[in-house]
Amino acid sequence: MDVLQSLFALSVLLTLYHIYRRWNRISVADIPGPEPDSFLLGGSIEYYQSQAAEARPRRSTDFKWQARFGHVVRVHGILGTDRLLISDPKAIHHIYTSGYNFRKTDFRSEVTRAATGPGLAWANDETHRRQRRINSPAFGTAEARSYVPTFIQLSAEWKETLGADSSIVVNVPRFFSRFFLDVIGEVAFDYQFGATEDVNDPVAAAFFSVAPNLFSPSKPAIFILGLLEQMPSRLIEVFMKYFPSKGLKNTRYVTRIAVGVAKKLVDEKAEALLAGKGKRDVMSLLVKANVSANPRTNLSEEEMLAQMQTIMQAGHETTANTMSWTLFELTQHLDIQTKLRAEIHATEHMIHERGDTEFTAADLDSMPYTIAVMKEVLRFHPVSYNGFREAARDEILPLSKPIVTKSGKTITEIPIPKHQILVISNGGYNRNTDVFGPDARIFNPGRWLDGTVKPDANIGVYGNLLTFGSGQRACIGWRFAVYEYQAFLVELVKNFEFTMDPTLSLKVRREAAIVMIPTIEGEVAKGSQLPITIRAVDSL
Repeated sequence: MDVLQSLFALSVLLTLYHIYRRWNRISVADIPGPEPDSFLLGGSIEYYQSQAAEARPRRSTDFKWQARFGHVVRVHGILGTDRLLISDPKAIHHIYTSGYNFRKTDFRSEVTRAATGPGLAWANDETHRRQRRINSPAFGTAEARSYVPTFIQLSAEWKETLGADSSIVVNVPRFFSRFFLDVIGEVAFDYQFGATEDVNDPVAAAFFSVAPNLFSPSKPAIFILGLLEQMPSRLIEVFMKYFPSKGLKNTRYVTRIAVGVAKKLVDEKAEALLAGKGKRDVMSLLVKANVSANPRTNLSEEEMLAQMQTIMQAGHETTANTMSWTLFELTQHLDIQTKLRAEIHATEHMIHERGDTEFTAADLDSMPYTIAVMKEVLRFHPVSYNGFREAARDEILPLSKPIVTKSGKTITEIPIPKHQILVISNGGYNRNTDVFGPDARIFNPGRWLDGTVKPDANIGVYGNLLTFGSGQRACIGWRFAVYEYQAFLVELVKNFEFTMDPTLSLKVRREAAIVMIPTIEGEVAKGSQLPITIRAVDSL
């Protein structure tokens, strides 16, 4: 047995001891849920190998279990461990508004650290509070609105790459991923990645060299994931740094490239600020806020570099996939596409009437149907489809509706033991009929205009949705993302119409990767795919 195998065996033994120590007098064993497939793997196979937030319940474990057991489901993990799958609004509200009593799990934090460094997405507790305070000035409402002209300009430039009279089939996830990386570079860092033009930029090349192979894990991979979720954080950190898997090697490679570029840019921003030539891109504002902060609470160089990595990696794939799902829904609902285009053209006409040529942030804010379509896509296709939390102490979880336990008791709250892992089903909550109406399982933008959506759930930062998270860990760049998304949507729908081969549309899968990505049934190995026909239409 070599050294690596010995270390792995020792890690497993330590993890088993860690699991044993976590056994608690408080138990969630009386909560209804599916029977485990085995003691070794629990119910993990079905959960990890199903689709994410799929409209047809049989294809999504979350929705199937939600329909059968309700909005709190006990799910068996590996080696007899338990987790709770939660889509109950009151329970979710409590989890996200209880400070850091429900922390990001050690495993998820260390995966984030491996991908983006010790930045905001990684941090917990006081470190998270401190980092968020420094980051906040760069992501306010005024700052997000100020980027709209750049979003519009870049969207118009991308439109030209399709050609004025084109009717072409485009694999939109690939195009959007490259475009939104360029947008992030321009607006967040004042840096040109050149991804759309296939310029040989080292960061863009590193990102796109990594194949999307993180979905439908094998049984051994599921077992290892389960072990990692139970390991102490120091063991997880060592695993992420040194385990010789292809995926982790790729992650380390991308991180090295990104850190090199980030360091150069941070140094340039700091020099420009000292020279009185600071700009208004996100990174410049972040450097300025950090210089102005109390030296005892500001970001270290490593933390500053991690913020840039976080923005790069979190900021482009999420919007790219949301845009892909938007075009998919517009191809499935041509009446919605036509109505959306009519509002865009009407707003454009009003802009021309007042003597202007470009959409402003105020114009985007004045488009109710466009905003309704966006909210419905974000509701129906939450690219961040779940969230993992761990109780930092014994807790009581309140419920919006009573549940009946396996022993027949009716309860309105659940005792939660310290270290209990909770899986918040963003997709399950976003389809909750008590919040989003009796037709919550169908795509219907009209619900946002006719009073169907109940405002009293008070969850999420945008539209009562969980898509951007909630509470202290809500996506700090959500305003930025919404304006970016809307600017590009307006430019595309204004100039093009979208259709899809009906036989292909029936084969579209919602793949549970790091984010929810579109793939084609029978061609999953090819990675993210969504072939859409794009044809130019007359604009004003």
